Amino acid sequence: MLRTQPKFDLHRDVVSDILRKEASVCRVEEYSGAVDIRILNFERDGGILYSWKGATGTTRIGKYDPNIKKNKLLYTFDKQVCVSSCSLNKEETLLAVSLAQNTRGEERLNPISKCLTLLIEIHPINNTKVLKAVDFRVKVQFLHHETDRRAVLESHLLLLTEDRYVDLYHVMLTKQEGYRVVIMNPERLSKTAERIVEDFCWVQWDRHTQRLYYLTFKEKFLLRSVQFYPSYNCEIVFELPLELPANSFRTVKFANLGFDHYHTERPEQELLKLQVFTNKIGSMCVCYTQPLQDKHELLYTVVLVHKDCSKKFRVSLGSDASPQKATQLHPLFIPIGYYILVYLQGYFLHCINTRQQEMLCHSLFLSGRDVNLGLQCQSANITVLHAEDESSPCLLDQATGRIHSAELSPAYLLKILRSDTNSRCPSSKADPQRLAALHCLLVYMGTDPNLELKVIEWLCDNVNTFESFDQIQEFILASLYRISYEKALSLDKILPYSSVFDKKEVPECLLKVPGVFCTTEIQTESTFKGKARSLQGFWSELQWNTERTKYLDADPNPRYRTSHMQADWDKMRSERRPSSQMNHIEENTKKVLSMVDTWSLDKKLVPLFQEEDHQQRALIGLTVDKLREHLSRHLPRLGKKKIDSLVVNYVAKLLELIRHMLESVWLKYKLGPRVLCLTQQGSPAEWSVFHFMLRILESTRSLCLPLPPGYHTLFAVFAVRCLPHHTFLQYIDHGFLQLTETFVSRLMTDLDNSDANERLKFSILKRLPEPMVKRIYHMWDHPVSSASISRDYVKTLLEKHNKNKGLAFTGKDKPGFRPEFVPLTYLAKILSDIEEEAPNPFEEQENVDARFVEETALKQTLILLGFERK
Repeated sequence: MLRTQPKFDLHRDVVSDILRKEASVCRVEEYSGAVDIRILNFERDGGILYSWKGATGTTRIGKYDPNIKKNKLLYTFDKQVCVSSCSLNKEETLLAVSLAQNTRGEERLNPISKCLTLLIEIHPINNTKVLKAVDFRVKVQFLHHETDRRAVLESHLLLLTEDRYVDLYHVMLTKQEGYRVVIMNPERLSKTAERIVEDFCWVQWDRHTQRLYYLTFKEKFLLRSVQFYPSYNCEIVFELPLELPANSFRTVKFANLGFDHYHTERPEQELLKLQVFTNKIGSMCVCYTQPLQDKHELLYTVVLVHKDCSKKFRVSLGSDASPQKATQLHPLFIPIGYYILVYLQGYFLHCINTRQQEMLCHSLFLSGRDVNLGLQCQSANITVLHAEDESSPCLLDQATGRIHSAELSPAYLLKILRSDTNSRCPSSKADPQRLAALHCLLVYMGTDPNLELKVIEWLCDNVNTFESFDQIQEFILASLYRISYEKALSLDKILPYSSVFDKKEVPECLLKVPGVFCTTEIQTESTFKGKARSLQGFWSELQWNTERTKYLDADPNPRYRTSHMQADWDKMRSERRPSSQMNHIEENTKKVLSMVDTWSLDKKLVPLFQEEDHQQRALIGLTVDKLREHLSRHLPRLGKKKIDSLVVNYVAKLLELIRHMLESVWLKYKLGPRVLCLTQQGSPAEWSVFHFMLRILESTRSLCLPLPPGYHTLFAVFAVRCLPHHTFLQYIDHGFLQLTETFVSRLMTDLDNSDANERLKFSILKRLPEPMVKRIYHMWDHPVSSASISRDYVKTLLEKHNKNKGLAFTGKDKPGFRPEFVPLTYLAKILSDIEEEAPNPFEEQENVDARFVEETALKQTLILLGFERK
């Protein structure tokens, strides 16, 4: 499921360097002693702090810098001590260390206490200040803020204690002799401490955002967030009540505050596992798990603060999971982008979509003993390290000291898509997995064009719709959603994401996924406090997202549904609109098509966008209008300019997607220019392309989505090559084929006038509107077309002459007059005389004149008398 890349190897990057240092200390060529290296902490800059027992009975602390891939010795204790917590300030002038009381035979600390916390000057190594000597554990952590000040002469240190409080020390520094950095007034250091948290039972540090989350309990559990600012002030900015059992924490829990190798907790002592994950776009997820005591199942909850709801999941562990074993099981929570992976080795993997959480089918759930993340270690040894790159977290294997960056594996997701549709796996289980994998590939990973091409190949190989969803509709809507989802979380509830929402009745298998049961609760008690209300950045985005979610939840139809535009489209086609409105629609279309042209200057493989398709142009402009109107109503915060840009890009991307699909299938079947020739029968490859185009047409029509101009012409070309003539006509009558003037004119000129082709042409002419028929007759060299042109010419010319002369020269006024029975020479002379007096009404249509009428009449007479064949 995961694709991993090695980032750090303790043995490769650190041990070999330490062995050289120890050999130098011992003055030997090669040090052969054992080196006990322990990772202590990770700082914001990526630096890894570690300690090891030196060859001369000392304990050393070092730092590995991944940016320059070098190790640095920070400090050496002259005896062996047990380092339980460690932190280095940004300027690398101060080192904070907590030492645990010796219980393994090493020299005991003096004074005797369970924990001794020191602040050490290391630039250069100088004084040591005792901060605390207490009988409970103490965690240390320096604040690391980005600052423009070149010479920072202050540091700020957090002390987090097992006695349930957090102190913030403001350490003022000074320079001596131009380079020595020392603590200013060290005797007053304790007076700088500021108590910022009291009475907590769980605490988590986020080094990248410089936030502290902690849980406190009075009448109920309350999760709070403390934000540290660049000015090193801090305040509580967020509160969220959580429904947890009263006895959830037997001891204080520290998360993301380094590794204490001298205090280990047995799994059965950890009743509840809690983690907080945030994303810079303005999302927050609170994840916790509670194993049940008496059932073979696991409970875990994901509170989606940005969606104002919580999702409670219940997963069966099977009959082989004893209740005693279940109490010791805690899944691994791994944040990857906007997905939260919940993994319990040997049981299940749940990839939770935290942006489209309404339905279970948009989150991937896999179960069974074969489910694994692809890691070469036990999940119990894995620690998730919060990474600045939210799409690629780091995983630490504590057993080996290796760190890997992790991301979702597209190959694994493609394998799920390509799973045999004829396999024994029921559609009720396979379809939700395919749908979730498809959305992950298209939305989360869709920026990779090679990946998109592989999905299109899968669509070509699986043209028929699945039992519970239309994969082409899902491909189109998910790909369109991808281009805009990063602009605002609020778009999740406004833009179409999946065609499942358009179904009158959602299939049962998409509502209930086998193996996992979910309940949703509204979470309305989150509170934003202090400066968070006016802050720019994460907190303002999170606050806006929660407020907008509440507003949209109250709206019965917040999501734009393309199918709802059908009524407007039908009305537009049936009624004549004011020219000003049609001009507005046309301007929308021009913006979209100009955008497509700039994207596709080098793409001429498929002949689209090369003709005027007035119907599709109107639908394109109407789609822009309706989508712009919907976004302006629900998201005015984006502003008119951003909304216009988003909408035009959205519709242009739709047209480009369809072209991309056709180009891919064109290349797949190696089609060339010959496929556009109407005189040849279609090959099996062309039949496959025709079938694929038909499925695209069905999918877009049911969603009332426009197609690129030229699509209907190209589809009709494939249809006339691949289908028998009677089936071709049925496709027209049932609305699958739309006859364009470009196609019909080509059909009339490219096909000869054999009996079969003639019947086809006449059948098509019967199905065309009268104005188009008249235009087509001028392109078809046939006696019937010539006769029609002549009749229209005589009628128009005589009517125009009579109107100008004021005469009523019609068949009604002269009952005995029939133009076709008047001697031809007499009629031709009358027409010639009129032509001399009046301009030719058909002068724009090639050479239609009295001579043409005379020749046509003679030919028709010979045909009627049987002297000439058609």
